[in-house]
Amino acid sequence: MCRRYDVLLTPPASSSRLGISASALRGEQPLNGLRHSPDVGISGWFIWGGQEFSTDPKFFNPMHVSHLQERCPAVLPYLGLPPGWRFLIAPDYEDVVRQWPPRP
Repeated sequence: MCRRYDVLLTPPASSSRLGISASALRGEQPLNGLRHSPDVGISGWFIWGGQEFSTDPKFFNPMHVSHLQERCPAVLPYLGLPPGWRFLIAPDYEDVVRQWPPRP
């Protein structure tokens, strides 16, 4: 994925955590992901399913990256994207863009 978009591969540690919504774990489509800057033990990834995004503090639940293989494997190819990138995927659709900072 990073080669396709000509960006530096920046994979999260499998022991780091991300925020994931219950809707993503239920398989709601599309699957969305946005990567913020990582921190110690935190990958920076937030993943949710469906069209609706919530600002409710309980919308995202913590999960270790290592559990995605079992719980939400469709997002794995995108996790190497660096901070500032986002993706939206569905069975017949893919959109991957740099969200921030804006390009010069």
